Amino acid sequence: MDKNIAVKVDDLTVAYNYKPVLWDIDLEIPEGVLMAIVGPNGAGKSTLIKAILGILKPIAGSVSIYGKPYKKQRQLVAYVPQKGSVDWDFPTTALDVVMMGTYGSLGWIKRPRQKEKKAALEALEKVGMLAFKGRQISQLSGGQQQRIFLARALVQNASIYFMDEPFQGVDATTEITIINILKELRKAGKTVIVVHHDLQTVPEYFDWVTFLNVKKIATGPVKDIFNDDNLTKTYGINYKVSIQE
Repeated sequence: MDKNIAVKVDDLTVAYNYKPVLWDIDLEIPEGVLMAIVGPNGAGKSTLIKAILGILKPIAGSVSIYGKPYKKQRQLVAYVPQKGSVDWDFPTTALDVVMMGTYGSLGWIKRPRQKEKKAALEALEKVGMLAFKGRQISQLSGGQQQRIFLARALVQNASIYFMDEPFQGVDATTEITIINILKELRKAGKTVIVVHHDLQTVPEYFDWVTFLNVKKIATGPVKDIFNDDNLTKTYGINYKVSIQE
């Protein structure tokens, strides 16, 4: 393969209370792909992202980002968590949340200046939320909140973006906005990895896919592996899909 490997996972196993949630995962994600992670509930999709990011500690295996441990490459990575895992009652504005995305490059001692504020405002504009910059995040709709977290990730100017169900609970307009931005990131050479539930949109939205159900079932270009066989192996029931050319 010509592409550089952005993320490499070797023999990764994660367990909760001695029960494996991910089992012996080997995965290579090429640079510059827009990849969906799909699988049934409880398949370990969010766990995989959290283990790669060091949020969860695996019982075995290793992860590298461009050939080095995540801790040494943290500044190259941005993460949009599941909306349900965020405290939306925390008293802060949309602009403040996006500005938090600049802390990684600044460090915690320095305060954001005009340069960082300008980048945050540009990110808000990109996601269509500039008019809401002073709004408390608790007063925003689900779709608006998701756009704010996407803006926070954009302002980090990362090389690799991990997103845990960014389309969950958003309206159709927000979904289109988000996927267009993700495709722009890919076009700019970024690597985007998305936990995704809607199988119908996989061929339209993504160029790479990983099937997961505790074990890795398959990974590769959508056009090659998004098929009835892998869907059936992953979900345990007979699937029929038609991919629109």
